[in-house]
Order: sequence, then structure tokens, then C-alpha cells
Amino acid sequence: MRVGMGYDVHKLVVGRDLIIGGIKIEFERGLLGHSDADVLVHAIMDALLGAAALGDIGRHFPDAEEKYRGISSIELLHNVNCLLKKEGCIVNNIDATIVAQRPKMAPHIEDMRLSISKALEIDIKCVNIKATTEEGLGFTGSGEGISAMAIASIDEIKV
Repeated sequence: MRVGMGYDVHKLVVGRDLIIGGIKIEFERGLLGHSDADVLVHAIMDALLGAAALGDIGRHFPDAEEKYRGISSIELLHNVNCLLKKEGCIVNNIDATIVAQRPKMAPHIEDMRLSISKALEIDIKCVNIKATTEEGLGFTGSGEGISAMAIASIDEIKV
């Protein structure tokens, strides 16, 4: 078994959709980024790539490449899963935390789990997502941005 961790943060801005865990959440602001800026999926991708010692998402999906502008992070997550399979690895489980003062994430967590489990082709029971606030402290607490962290475990398949 191999383990990796990931972290991501994006600024909240007017004029963007809020996409977290592959789910569009109704909110007056969205996350700023080259792709859809899905902090949760970005953290999960980095955790998986780290577990496989394959670098990070910037290495595989650079923001300097126009083809990734506005792309769905769920699509990129599926691509990471394909890369892991090519390397002889399978995903065991994901445990992730979203840090956001607003909006409330609880109503969306099951849909996020399903979206992520489908992209990774794993059982939904292998994807855990939690959410927390920072009690008004820091950039997430003030509503300037949202962050996420994740840990993932993978196994190497012996062929």
C-alpha cells in the first residue's frame, strides 16, 4: 500500500460557477482558476499522484496549456485514474476535507462522493468527504476562498 496527500486552495470571485467534488453548487461566487477550479478534486488528484510518486497536477495538466482552460476537474480525475492503471496501481480509498465558511457543503457531500467514485471507478464506500469551517478565521473563514485537503491510498497490482 502507498499513501499520498494533497492540498489545494482557490479564491472566490464573482462571475464563476462554484464546482466542488464535480458538483455545481448554487452560490453567488465561484472559484477562480484555469480549469473549473474544483479544490476538492484537485486535492484528491495530488494525493493520488503523490501516492504513485508521479508528481502533481501541474506537471500533468499545466495551466499554461489552453486545452485545460475551463476543463472539468472530474474529467482530469478520470485521466489520473487511467494514468495510475497504466502504472499498475489501483485506488483503495480517499479521505478528504473541504474548508469553507459558506456555502454549507453537507447537502452536497453524497453527490460529491458519487461523482468522485464514478471517475475513479471505485465503490462509493471508498470515498469519504468531510467539511468544516474555520470559525471566521483566516482566508476561508472570511469567505475569500475555499481549500481542501485529501489523503489517498493505492495498491500496486502485481502482474
